[in-house]
Amino acid sequence: MKKPSRVAGRKPNAVASGPRHPSPAICHVTDVSAALIFHHGKLLVTRRHARSHLGGLWEFPGGKREPGETFKQCLAREIREELGVTIAVGRLFESITHAYPEKTVQLKFFVCRLLNGEPQTLGCAAFKWVTRPELADYDFPAADVKLLQSLQNSPELWAQI
Repeated sequence: MKKPSRVAGRKPNAVASGPRHPSPAICHVTDVSAALIFHHGKLLVTRRHARSHLGGLWEFPGGKREPGETFKQCLAREIREELGVTIAVGRLFESITHAYPEKTVQLKFFVCRLLNGEPQTLGCAAFKWVTRPELADYDFPAADVKLLQSLQNSPELWAQI
């Protein structure tokens, strides 16, 4: 049995808790688009800069949607800016809304394919190509718990590209 990926601030076998949907008291939701870039049976993960929100944690590359952008347009732009590569944005894999104490985020994760270039650390502290078993060795934000479980339960994704 695969061990679950670690989530910052919790024991390895802890279950996600807290609100997953914004409460009426929270009036602003930040839209975020993120890429699940598979290449040769591995998935690209990036590390947040230490001084940023959730600094030092690993995540899936992407960023905040700007006014007038679709989630897919946002993702293509963010990946060019953050990693210096071009991707093909495919199907929506998972959509998650998560409330942190300081903000609520709506995350949309898309299955993507690397088209051109080699990733660079332009907008992140580090990046790694990881296998499905290795995913459990990295600390991710609490908002990614459901996604990490879905990725572990979707071996076909890892074999596609």
